Amino acid sequence: QVKLVETGGGLAQVGGSLRLSCTANTAPSLFTAYHMGWYRQAPDKERELVARTFYRDSTDYGDSVKGRFTISRDNSKSTVYLQMDGLKVEDTAVYYCHADMRPPAKIREEQVPQFGQWGQGIQVTVSL
Repeated sequence: QVKLVETGGGLAQVGGSLRLSCTANTAPSLFTAYHMGWYRQAPDKERELVARTFYRDSTDYGDSVKGRFTISRDNSKSTVYLQMDGLKVEDTAVYYCHADMRPPAKIREEQVPQFGQWGQGIQVTVSL
């Protein structure tokens, strides 16, 4: 069972940037088999998709972050990144990394995956 550790969260101002990292405790050769994603959950709201990347670099983004956030991965480091630019107050949430080996079509059937592995979450707070 892969373990995911998120880093890079914290406090930012509106319009600023943060980069989140999520590193898996698995060899790079195995990491390539995982489809990786970022999800977030704000207080009193449901968890939602932020961005996810599939094998062969296909990506999905949540509507609220399109054009502002970018997901990428470095398989040699077993790490996936989330570059967040143009931050807004409404981006404040706990951000979770997710790893899943199921086919992309299965993952896309679910707005929030029901299977796979989750990181512990990391807080991002955006203030005026």
